Amino acid sequence: MFPTADLALSRRLEATEAYACAMFAEAQKRVRPEGGAQWISCGGAVAAFNGIASPVTQTFGLGLFEDLTDETLNTIESFFFGRGAATDHEVSPFAGIPALELLRGRSYTPIELSNVMYRPVAKPAPAEPGNIRVYVTTPPDEAVWIDTMARGWQYDNFRELGTIAAACEGNVRFLAEIGGQVGAAGTLSIHQGVALFAGAATLPEMRRRGLQSALIDARMQHAFECGCDLLMIAVLPGSDSQRNAERNGFRVAYTRTKWRLPLPLTQV
Repeated sequence: MFPTADLALSRRLEATEAYACAMFAEAQKRVRPEGGAQWISCGGAVAAFNGIASPVTQTFGLGLFEDLTDETLNTIESFFFGRGAATDHEVSPFAGIPALELLRGRSYTPIELSNVMYRPVAKPAPAEPGNIRVYVTTPPDEAVWIDTMARGWQYDNFRELGTIAAACEGNVRFLAEIGGQVGAAGTLSIHQGVALFAGAATLPEMRRRGLQSALIDARMQHAFECGCDLLMIAVLPGSDSQRNAERNGFRVAYTRTKWRLPLPLTQV
C-alpha cells in the first residue's frame, strides 16, 4: 500500500538523499582528501561540498525539518561561497511557500526540476529464465562498474566521481549482463528503511533489452532482504527513466525544484 504523499513522506525521502550526499563527501575525504570535501547540518538540511563543479555540491531537506530563516541561509551560503561554489538547494514543495518566497527574495533562481518517485518494497516475483544476470559487485568489479556508468551516462567526469561513489559507506553497486556481456550498472543507498536508487546507466548499444527493469528487480530484492519498506528514485520529468520507473510500479510523490544563488562576483 502506498503511503500518502505528504510532509512526513517527503522528510523520509529527502533525508535519504541527504544521507547519501553526506556519505559521498565522507568518501571523497578518504579517497581525494586534497579536494576539500565537507558537509554540515544546518536548519535541518544537509549541505555538502564535493568540489566546485560537482553535481552533488548542494543541499537536501531545506525548510522541511525546520522553518527556513535568513540565518540558516546565511550559514549555508557562507559554507559554499567560502569554498568558491554557488549555492544550490534541492527544495521539496512541502517546504512551503514562505521558504520559496525567502529564496526568491534573496535572488535565487530555479535551474532544474526533478520528479521524486516512490513505491512500497515488495518481494519481486521469481525471475523468468533468460539471458540477463544481475549481481552485486565485489572489489574486482569496480573498474567495470565505473566504466559502465561513465559510458552509459556519456559523462566522462563520472570516472572520477565513480571512484568516490564506489567508496561510499552503505552504497551497494550492481552490474547487469545480457548473454554474458555487461550492459548496465546501478547503485542502491539505504537509510532508515528507505532504499534510494542512486543512479543507473545502460550502454547505448544495449538499451531496450530489459536491463534496467532487471536492475530495478534486483535492487528491490536487495532492499526487501534488508528490511526496507520504501523505494525511491529522482528523475527528470517525462524522461525515459520516469517511464521505466512507472512501468515498474513507481509513482510521483512530488516535483522538486533546484534553486541556485551564484557565487558573488567579488568572489569569482
